Amino acid sequence: MSDEKMTAPVEAKPEKKKIILSGIQPTGIFTLGNYIGAVRNWGQLQEDYNCYYFVADLHSLTIRQDPADLRKQSLEAFALLLAAGIDPEKSLVFIQSHVRSHAELGWILACNSMFGELSRMTQFKDKAAKHADNVNAGLFTYPSLMAADILLYQADYVPVGADQTQHLEFTRNVANRFNGIYGNVFKLPEAFLPKEGAKIMSLQDPAKKMSKSDPNPKSRISILDDEDTIMRKFRSAVTDSEAHVCYRDDKPGINNLMTIYSVVTGKTYGQIEAEFEGKGYGDFKTAVGEAVSEELRPIRENFARLIGDKAYLEETYKMGAERAERISGRTLAKVRKKIGLLANPF
Repeated sequence: MSDEKMTAPVEAKPEKKKIILSGIQPTGIFTLGNYIGAVRNWGQLQEDYNCYYFVADLHSLTIRQDPADLRKQSLEAFALLLAAGIDPEKSLVFIQSHVRSHAELGWILACNSMFGELSRMTQFKDKAAKHADNVNAGLFTYPSLMAADILLYQADYVPVGADQTQHLEFTRNVANRFNGIYGNVFKLPEAFLPKEGAKIMSLQDPAKKMSKSDPNPKSRISILDDEDTIMRKFRSAVTDSEAHVCYRDDKPGINNLMTIYSVVTGKTYGQIEAEFEGKGYGDFKTAVGEAVSEELRPIRENFARLIGDKAYLEETYKMGAERAERISGRTLAKVRKKIGLLANPF
């Protein structure tokens, strides 16, 4: 028998999961567009990533809010995230204003953001035009707060739609600038783009994105709409006079409905075209409505249960805030030290 010592094989450490972070504003019940473009994917991502999701209530303050409505909508938004499948045991779920690191780093990054780059932000121009009577400083500097939201958690990826890529690029620029001046502190996040259904359009004007703020309620599906309401809205959706279900550049209304149906059912455009060959738009709209209603049914049921249990919601968002404060606090402490602030005595 050999005198050589037997050594156990060294097991490879499991690869650390990448971090994905995203937030959603509490400015009303999520639309089908919010769900397909963002929230639906969030629930699926939590199996493969460390996911951090939050209700971005501070961002909603750039538009004057009714205080009672904001409190109600923030709680509803938090409940909707859970109802849509985000598990607080798997993902970090919290409310932005409960974590003070966001506002503090937002100010520090505002001091490292250039006036010119902020003034070029498309959403600032759009919102300033819509709210000409309230073009406040927060509306101008909110990309710095958005950058803080991301950089505090050293996020690897940020799920973004086509209209959010500019904000992510801004975040990367500010992080690069800070790292170049003070030394490496921030990880540079990358865009996480869903393969399909990233942008769902209005049912009444398919040239515009489906929006919670659209004054026409027929333009959008709320994820809490009941089945009758969903069916009614899809039946009144704008299409064209051709009555042929196919995906083509000159058919934006049908393209939008096909995108929705494809995402919800998993069918390809080719399969959808074959399914409705020889059938009219009425049959197609009914099928889309039924598929969407069935997709949203468990969310409606879960939300009704959760919103009736305020104690559970409060316990859950408190737990999320405490964990988020610990994680973000580590990054904020490094930033404070780098820029020369005295250590916080509290």
